[in-house]
Amino acid sequence: MIPTDIKLHKASKTLTLTYASGEEFTLPAEFLRVHSPSAEVQGHGKPILQFGKLNVGLSKLEPAGNYALKLTFDDGHDSGLFTWEYLYELGKRQNELWDDYLAELRAAGKSRDPNESFVKLML
Repeated sequence: MIPTDIKLHKASKTLTLTYASGEEFTLPAEFLRVHSPSAEVQGHGKPILQFGKLNVGLSKLEPAGNYALKLTFDDGHDSGLFTWEYLYELGKRQNELWDDYLAELRAAGKSRDPNESFVKLML
């Protein structure tokens, strides 16, 4: 499903996607960053847990043909194309995916806060 409207909210660090069906998803930049379809995040068949991304924001959106968006994050990450299908899936499954991500962080002893992650590494 292709959104009928896309809004980047830099101040709240969110991306809002609106669909003809009336569905609307507001996806935080942190959520998008840790679920990036890039090889850096998805690995080669084995996803790589992203942590310390609490404060990440989106700095730019660019269309990638008629099938995807290229998102540029303010931490420098800009690889991976978010297809319309993938963005819709992220919106539909946001709560489930976020809960799974938080559980993975806890299991790995990692934090969303980059300062907290650094402190843990130093101890």
